[in-house]
Amino acid sequence: MAKPFVCLLLLPVLLMTAFSASAQVTVSGSVQSDILFPQDDEKIGTEHTDDKVLTNTYVDLKLGSKYVEAGTRFEFLQHPLPGYEPDFKGWGLPHFYVKGHYKNVELTAGDFYEQFGSGFVLRTYEERSLGIDNALRGGRIVYSPVPGTTIKALSGKQRRYWHHNDALVSGVDVEVGLEQYIKSLESHGTHIMLGGSWVNKHESASDDAIFVDVTHKLNLPEFVNAWDARLNLTHKGFSILAEYAQKTQDPSFDNGYHYGKGNVAMLSASYSQKGMSILLQAKRSQGMSFRSCRSMNGTSSFINHLPAFTHDQTYALAAQYPYATNPDGEWAFQGEFGYSFKKGTALGGKYGTKLKLNVSHVRGLKYDGIKNPVTEGRIMGSDGYKSSFFKMGDETYYQDIDIQIDKRFTRDFSLIFMYMNERYNMTIVEGHGGMIKSNILIADGKYKFSPKLTLRCELQYQFCEGDDGDWAFGLAELSWAPHWMFTVSDMWNCGETNVHYYQALVTYSLKAHRIQAGYGRTKAGFNCSGGVCRWVPATRGFTLSYNYSF
Repeated sequence: MAKPFVCLLLLPVLLMTAFSASAQVTVSGSVQSDILFPQDDEKIGTEHTDDKVLTNTYVDLKLGSKYVEAGTRFEFLQHPLPGYEPDFKGWGLPHFYVKGHYKNVELTAGDFYEQFGSGFVLRTYEERSLGIDNALRGGRIVYSPVPGTTIKALSGKQRRYWHHNDALVSGVDVEVGLEQYIKSLESHGTHIMLGGSWVNKHESASDDAIFVDVTHKLNLPEFVNAWDARLNLTHKGFSILAEYAQKTQDPSFDNGYHYGKGNVAMLSASYSQKGMSILLQAKRSQGMSFRSCRSMNGTSSFINHLPAFTHDQTYALAAQYPYATNPDGEWAFQGEFGYSFKKGTALGGKYGTKLKLNVSHVRGLKYDGIKNPVTEGRIMGSDGYKSSFFKMGDETYYQDIDIQIDKRFTRDFSLIFMYMNERYNMTIVEGHGGMIKSNILIADGKYKFSPKLTLRCELQYQFCEGDDGDWAFGLAELSWAPHWMFTVSDMWNCGETNVHYYQALVTYSLKAHRIQAGYGRTKAGFNCSGGVCRWVPATRGFTLSYNYSF
């Protein structure tokens, strides 16, 4: 990567460029700093560190004018919070860009994020809680030759923490809105979008020497191509998205260095009207792990992204066993239903009632001759495992059924009740532990004492077969608007370990500033977002967090 001082020297140039383009220049940015003062705790198995203070700190700066935008980011991760990969450690200015836009053309040079379609062949993004920043450093052009048509072209090298992988990633994406050309569609409230993408990875075969035995090594392809085609149809409250992507031979650490091709197909349909919404979607993927470095593992260097098709739970016990998308392949199904009972009806009552139902089911593929490549090993140098498209494996990887009722009983008191039934195949996801079966009950109540003073309480219980057994969780949160919030919680394993994970937090907000101080324990486990997970070890100590936007 470029040295930090290069970006510092670049900032005055960017500022002068912005001024020359327009007399009106805006400066914006943000500061985020999360700090832990760690303490050893043998009871929960914390990892010892000689560092007295651990912190992940980010400072973003952006200059904007009518035609030009420029930005950079300073990161201090020299003593990072626990659980990040070793190469995450460092500090400097790893991100900077200049973007120019005029009429229907936008040009970016430097570091940028991009997504083609649903991300099956390309998605670069930043997710700080997971330690992900897979930005591309290079150039990108976005061109709209006519209304309703967008063409994107890009090329660059992908960031991996404080370096960039050697492979060159290039791609083109085209989206066309047919209603711009068929006027009768728009007059009937119908919109049809056709999209197509192509992505190429050029990675020198000489960078890796993968030996099958002492005398033979793999002939690795220098070029890996992936393409994506999609159709999105919307008509009034109805929408349907169909998308298919395929990848050429790409032997890598993720697939055991076999030469099977990858593919993913998705069908998603939704319907919404006032007071009701429905979502149904299905996805089949096989061998679509796509990285800019074939020998890499962990959470870094992914060029693409495969969503998990499971609901991102926010309650503590419901989020204990999150699912990570299986790179070898899976069938995933998800359905969501939401309905609002009107005020004045038997179920709606005086204030109305909201109902939400979510069902997720993920299972493996049916492979010819074997049950699953994860548990039965991979054959290096082979053509990969064959699987008929519509055949599913016998093993369930993950399943949850949850129902949530949101009811306001009085002007000042409301209650959310949730029940969740979950199946989590720990052997498939984590490599050990068998099938975890659990039933979770959650009550979340809120009472407003005055316009400024609100108390929210949570009570949760998890009946769990497997792992550490049953869990209980309690939380009380007092909000004193507009500045203060006080939170205490305890997560207690009332099954095998009898360990308490307690927390006490104080939060103060003033305009664009937010500071939070606390003390307590956190349980070891996976932190997941969108099917990508990071293992977080157990911690104990004082925490301090500061956020500011300007």
